[in-house]
Amino acid sequence: MTVIRTSTLLGVAVEAALAVPGVAGLQPRLSHRLAAAAAPTRTDTAPHRTSPEAGIRADRAPDGSGWHIEVRCVLAEGQRALDTARSVHDRVEAAVLSHLAAPGALEATAVTVTVTVTRIEAGPRNT
Repeated sequence: MTVIRTSTLLGVAVEAALAVPGVAGLQPRLSHRLAAAAAPTRTDTAPHRTSPEAGIRADRAPDGSGWHIEVRCVLAEGQRALDTARSVHDRVEAAVLSHLAAPGALEATAVTVTVTVTRIEAGPRNT
């Protein structure tokens, strides 16, 4: 029996979401941003980057029957939010289901996906 780890599902979901045309990135949840802000000041000069996984949350269903995946994405300007959100939903759901159905995985395969578009990122302006 293969045990599915939340971190593995996050990685699968991140890859699927970022592969959708029009997705500029993933937006971390407020709790993650507050935790990062409260962390001690970094002494190195490398810019602080939030991991893409911070924009995706994976939780087991309360009854243990499957997984709930929440995706918070930022879209590139000029994209139809509804169409892009549907594409993200479909790709993430398919990728996670495929991962859960891998040989040896004895996990429940019920998956629900929620996609929230948090903002639309403006592209460079030509003046």
